[in-house]
Amino acid sequence: MKRTSILRALPIIGLLLLVMTLDADTLVLRDGRRVQGQLYAVQNGFIDFQEGQGGRMLRFNREEVTGIELGRIDRNERAYPQTQAGRPRGLRERQVMVVANVQWNDTGIDVQSGQNVYFEAGGEIRWGPNRRAGPNGEGNSPNNPSRPMPNRPGASLIGRVGDSKDYFFVGNDREAIRMRSAGRLYLGINDDYLQDNTGYFRVIVYY
Repeated sequence: MKRTSILRALPIIGLLLLVMTLDADTLVLRDGRRVQGQLYAVQNGFIDFQEGQGGRMLRFNREEVTGIELGRIDRNERAYPQTQAGRPRGLRERQVMVVANVQWNDTGIDVQSGQNVYFEAGGEIRWGPNRRAGPNGEGNSPNNPSRPMPNRPGASLIGRVGDSKDYFFVGNDREAIRMRSAGRLYLGINDDYLQDNTGYFRVIVYY
């Protein structure tokens, strides 16, 4: 496994995110403590974090937290299948945390019109009572005109460039997606009500 570090503040959260070789996520607190577990939600100035494996739920004020270290990516896991044969070698890559209750997550990547971008997405989000979904979204999800992409499954991983409403479906697709415009790349969840969403997708972007 290749170690990758994201040494930047994610604009939507304002926290330093690091991709580490740990199995669990780690919350780094301003008082020096480190809490291992799983990031649950980021909303209204608070960070919800589940301690350990299925342990108690903790809530921290944003000002108490200086960073989040994301758990490792194992390319042999089901969520990250083998590299697509058609993806060119030598592409830059960046891991992005797509938080389920944030409308558009800034990847920190600027793309050009006509550029081919590849994605590997994994993880699971909760997007309502007893409703969970992976990057492909909820199976047999009905059409909902209020979602950004009404004809695509609810809770699926989607993208856009800049402020455009020319959204595109990402899901679990490993094939190249050709950018139709130039600008900053954003990733989000295909849902019209984000407030009850928790969890995140972990996405590797190759560009």
